[in-house]
Amino acid sequence: MKLHIITRRFALLAAALCFAVSNVSAQDQPRVRLVTNMGDIIITLFNETPAHRDNFLKLTREGYYDGLLFHRVIKNFMIQAGDPDSRGAEAGKFLGDGGPGYTLPLEVDLPRHYHYRGAVGAAREPDDVNPERRSSGSQFYIVWGQRQSYDDLKYARQRVEEATNGEAEITDEMAKIYEKTGGAPHLDGQYTVFGEMEAGEDVVKAIQTVETDENDRPLTDVVILKAEVLE
Repeated sequence: MKLHIITRRFALLAAALCFAVSNVSAQDQPRVRLVTNMGDIIITLFNETPAHRDNFLKLTREGYYDGLLFHRVIKNFMIQAGDPDSRGAEAGKFLGDGGPGYTLPLEVDLPRHYHYRGAVGAAREPDDVNPERRSSGSQFYIVWGQRQSYDDLKYARQRVEEATNGEAEITDEMAKIYEKTGGAPHLDGQYTVFGEMEAGEDVVKAIQTVETDENDRPLTDVVILKAEVLE
């Protein structure tokens, strides 16, 4: 299962993570810790996307993510996990098609939750086989992205408007964040953003730079040793 990737310019990433872009207090929202073999990542889940929030908590409590890989990593873009077939997968095996056997409805909450750096979104099948843009029941990604130039944002705005028939837009406030700290604006309005990274910037930064094969799978496994709800 792959995000639909749009060709884009890559630039050096120098900005620090900014988690203050959401106007909802993280104190009122559930949190999950991903303990990986490269360090810990803490994710805050959004109450505005209840189907994805509740599903992620359910799977976490069931131990679903324990032992799974970050099976797809693209430098300067994102890191992706949640395929149950990745647990114990032999080297070189193609991954990304697995899931729990169900999908979730698209939950878009623009302009509050979008693809700034640190955003957590749900992976899904492409539009040609998934016109309702339903999310994978388990696969998710954490955005790294790059700082966006004026031309980058002009293209992204056009892409989002066309892809959503004018129902979604990149606002000026969103654009300021993309210019300052980076992200993946071309995905806005088409994928569910259901959380954000609260801690673990250094871990995600390290993961997104690992060497990968032709299918974007890390050559050395990046493993979620344990996922736990922080009560």
